[in-house]
Amino acid sequence: MIAVTPPMGWNSWNTFGKDIDEKLVFEIADAMVEKGYREAGYEYLVIDDCWSLKERDKDGNLVPDPVKFPHGMKAVADYVHRAGLKFGMYSCAGILTCAGYPSSYDHEFQDARLFAEWEVDYLKYDYCNFPQNADGINRYHIMSMALKASGREICFAACNWGHHDSWNWMRSIGAHMYRSTGDIFDNFRSFMGIFQSQLEHLCQSGPYCFNDMDMLTVGMYNQGNVAIGKPCTDGEYRIQFSLWCLSGVPLMIGADIRNLNPEMEKLLLNRELIRIDQDPECRPPYLVGKRSVMVPEEDRENAVEPLRAVKDQLYTFIKHLSGNEFVIVYYNLFEEERDVSCIFADAGVPYSSGYGFSMRDVFTGEELGVKRDYHIVSVPGHDCKMYLCRLVNCGK
Repeated sequence: MIAVTPPMGWNSWNTFGKDIDEKLVFEIADAMVEKGYREAGYEYLVIDDCWSLKERDKDGNLVPDPVKFPHGMKAVADYVHRAGLKFGMYSCAGILTCAGYPSSYDHEFQDARLFAEWEVDYLKYDYCNFPQNADGINRYHIMSMALKASGREICFAACNWGHHDSWNWMRSIGAHMYRSTGDIFDNFRSFMGIFQSQLEHLCQSGPYCFNDMDMLTVGMYNQGNVAIGKPCTDGEYRIQFSLWCLSGVPLMIGADIRNLNPEMEKLLLNRELIRIDQDPECRPPYLVGKRSVMVPEEDRENAVEPLRAVKDQLYTFIKHLSGNEFVIVYYNLFEEERDVSCIFADAGVPYSSGYGFSMRDVFTGEELGVKRDYHIVSVPGHDCKMYLCRLVNCGK
């Protein structure tokens, strides 16, 4: 079955953009195995835009660029499969892809058959250069049907950027995941803006069809194709990865995993965080508390992503996991260290219940013991604290 839990893998776009070839794919496949990403659950290796020639062949088929992929796409897929991974490719619902290459509008069934012949396992399906008089929802439905008619199980990663309120219909047309936002950039405001825009829609994400908040930029440090704005700190990357895991959305790495520093590699391979993302109940986080501040006018005007006049700066979430486990997580979006609290009554565990939480730090493994009534923790600026918890009967 496809997408029983959020799909995990690697995508070429964030770091490499148009600069992709089979040598890169082979090296990434090797790195995913050697560095433990495959074992941790990252199973899809996906190439993005710019893989084909600018014209179809005489039969109307897409043609891999013979300079970038001299042995053809079937050979690339074979290499990825021999590594124990699944191979993903890119097309678009419009006339041309975002980078101006031939796309799948009115070629959906032909292209789906070709992808199946190449033994593709995943299709990212973008939304650039879409005809103004066409029906976007219907065109995604057509490609969904084309993939199902291809004779091969292919994960359908629909990417229409949230147009037409995609969270309301993507599940019903057969998509396995759907991009709900515009492109992510490698800076704090971009990924926080994406998360804030989707918080109310995460309840419309679950088994077999997941809200996709875009590929991760964790560990890129503004080295790559989406480098805009101030580089992220390690704490900001902890926020990004933990938010994606907390939200239960697809985890598609965008960094060059061949050259990640040890701290970021450790973060992306954190088994506890991945377990939270891949929990079989696939429940969204529940907002327990937040504190908001007014955003200065000049900050709103100069932001990379649109910011509301009131910006939430301190977040506390709880997430229900299977096996009677829970996650409590605190986010501090201020630049200075702040105390962040969780009132357990707001999480359904008042003092009068006789229960408390046994808490363990996800990042350090430190056991905090049993806490009752409330928990307050000091969180560094632009960073987070996350705890795995179990209910404990403390008596009345």
